Amino acid sequence: MPQIYFLCTGNSCRSQMAEGFARKILGKQWRVASAGIEVHGLNPNAVKVMAEKGIDIAKNKSKLVDTDYLNSSDLVVTLCGDARDRCPVTPATVVKQHWPLRDPALAQGTEADVLTVFRQVRDQIESRILELAHNQGE
Repeated sequence: MPQIYFLCTGNSCRSQMAEGFARKILGKQWRVASAGIEVHGLNPNAVKVMAEKGIDIAKNKSKLVDTDYLNSSDLVVTLCGDARDRCPVTPATVVKQHWPLRDPALAQGTEADVLTVFRQVRDQIESRILELAHNQGE
């Protein structure tokens, strides 16, 4: 069974959303997890915008990178430059992809402005995971 790991700095937004979409889109044919280089806690706006897509990540926890899971993954996806640059070294068998996505936690403005950024990033993640699922089926 293929294994995927989504990494970002704090495992609070982007990687959590990616894990949620991957569990839904890739299904039980994949082992799916996410983690961070640091632990920042789950961002409530990530929970809110994922719920709009019918995906509940409210019970997810912010986790540190598990080296054993990382090294046994088939695919590691970094969602920010910090995670890409600070990701522990992996065996040559681990395929790495980098998805340079804006950090929605840094969005400023009204609550509506901030949620707009979260939705944009969420939708980019969904699109990339749909593409990943399509490419795996080929």
